[in-house]
Amino acid sequence: MTDFSKLPGIELFSQKGKAAIITGGSKGLGFAMAAGLASAGSDVMLVSRNQAECDAAAEEIASQYGVKALGYAADVTQAFEMEAMALAALRAFGKVDTLINSAGINIRGAIDELSEEDFKKVMDINVTGTWLASKAVIPNMKENKRGAIINLASTLGLVGLANRTPYTASKGAIVNMTKALALELAPWNITVNAICPGPFLTEMNEPIANTEEGKKFIVGATALARWGELKEIQGAAIFLASDAGTYMVGSMVTVDGGWTAR
Repeated sequence: MTDFSKLPGIELFSQKGKAAIITGGSKGLGFAMAAGLASAGSDVMLVSRNQAECDAAAEEIASQYGVKALGYAADVTQAFEMEAMALAALRAFGKVDTLINSAGINIRGAIDELSEEDFKKVMDINVTGTWLASKAVIPNMKENKRGAIINLASTLGLVGLANRTPYTASKGAIVNMTKALALELAPWNITVNAICPGPFLTEMNEPIANTEEGKKFIVGATALARWGELKEIQGAAIFLASDAGTYMVGSMVTVDGGWTAR
């Protein structure tokens, strides 16, 4: 029988000695998750298209947690930029233990009010960007025979909501991409899972925060009757990136205040 008294306990969640890339890491949920990993000891590279924002976010994390934090400007929809991102991380850290695919956008509206370009833009960033970033880091993870890829899906990848066809389509794709990639990479001890956030009050959601829709169909539909706070996403990210999550494969971790429980 296993003697659990000798297990390391909280050390299972430690990120010391690890290095992570977080796309969309300069703000919102991406920044919150980067800060969460850094608080547990991980070095981090924060990626977005704006170098100044990345640098400012990285400086804040480095000064607060004492880890190595770098900002890197790149477009997740461009394969060569994702390859360069992975190479920059390897030069800086020597390895990539964790990738969090958090870069994403949401364009709202009824289908007859949206353009084909609106739909393609959401799919390109949310889906193609996740695929390209993952593709870029996988060779190093395979070489090391370990790694964790954490995709940002959404509760709207699990259930529908009117006037969200581009976003729900993209997040539904992330759900199944996560499952397929998890099966593909399991032989190398690379875990692939997704976090499905519910209504967090990010910059993306600020436009509807005080609208009737936001009050009724989002806040009013959660068991906790409120928006999620950014810090409340950190635990799931730390868990999935840690040794505590090594038996999680192809899972959707829902962090939604009870929205999908109804």
